[in-house]
Amino acid sequence: QVQLVESGGGLVQAGGSLRLSCAASGFTFSKYAMGWFRQAPGKEREFVGVITRSGGGTTADSVKGRFAISRDNAKNTVYLQMNSLKPEDTAVYYCAATLLPRPADIGYEGYDYWGQGTQVTVSS
Repeated sequence: QVQLVESGGGLVQAGGSLRLSCAASGFTFSKYAMGWFRQAPGKEREFVGVITRSGGGTTADSVKGRFAISRDNAKNTVYLQMNSLKPEDTAVYYCAATLLPRPADIGYEGYDYWGQGTQVTVSS
């Protein structure tokens, strides 16, 4: 049974940091690119970043220089380090997995497996 379980969300003041984790099971984690998406109330799901199976990372322009993605294949876990948080970063954050090439370009529809999400709230 495939599972992606996010953790690490919470309430933080603007300028603070959080690290999200996503623990995977039920599939061969090392073969998948792992993405992070977020969705704020009333808005569409938004790409945050992705790390390929070889470890190359890409982040959206809106978070570039503030967020970083990493993975530990031995632990079947992907991380999203979020620094210099802003109120506009408030959203539910989801991790997702895909086998498709160009995982930064395929949109959320291209991802096969999804976690349940974790809430991040940034207060001003």
